[in-house]
Amino acid sequence: MSTVYAINGSPRKRGNTAVLLDSALEGAKNAADGQVITERIDLYNLSCSGCRSCFSCKLIGGKGYGKCNIQDGLHPVLEKILRADALIFGSPVYYRNITGMMHSFYERLLFPYTVYSRKSAGIERKHIPTGFLYTMNVEEKEYLRDNYDRYLGLWEQFVGWTFSEEPMFMCAYNTYQFDDYSKYVSDIFDEHEKAVWRERQFPADCEAAYQMGQNLMKKALL
Repeated sequence: MSTVYAINGSPRKRGNTAVLLDSALEGAKNAADGQVITERIDLYNLSCSGCRSCFSCKLIGGKGYGKCNIQDGLHPVLEKILRADALIFGSPVYYRNITGMMHSFYERLLFPYTVYSRKSAGIERKHIPTGFLYTMNVEEKEYLRDNYDRYLGLWEQFVGWTFSEEPMFMCAYNTYQFDDYSKYVSDIFDEHEKAVWRERQFPADCEAAYQMGQNLMKKALL
């Protein structure tokens, strides 16, 4: 039985990012005719931190060489997802980058497989197809103008190197943030325009996420 995990780097469990991740998992199920275990992991549910620079993962002869040995809420999750057949990462964009929680997660996931050696670029890992989903308040023209891809693409590079796969990615732009814009200081936005955009575009974003899940599962089954 194959396994696919979706990592939710958003604090919202029913927000835009979570919905897209669920759509991607549904696509993975469809591609495997239901013969796959899928799970969404909400990072903000966990009691955990980023890397603590203990270097236990690089201790010569150490029992924990090549893996993160911090015993907190993220430890069992890392043990589980590193046996996955496909991984999907999702994060809203804060200040042109992923959330702080997602950043901490990547530190813990990736650093143990990076080695300080002239002989090797890193610890050998099995190939795992990966996908990235980003949700953001800005429109696509702002995303392109302000070079968001420089920030987000860095994580795709690191993950691609670690799992020896070219990641897939998609962006959902101009997302609807509040249930009622009148309750918040947000007068630079037109709530009606946001609502019209969401009604027209978000179903297409969900379909794109679904297709990503299908394509990842197909790669995993090759």
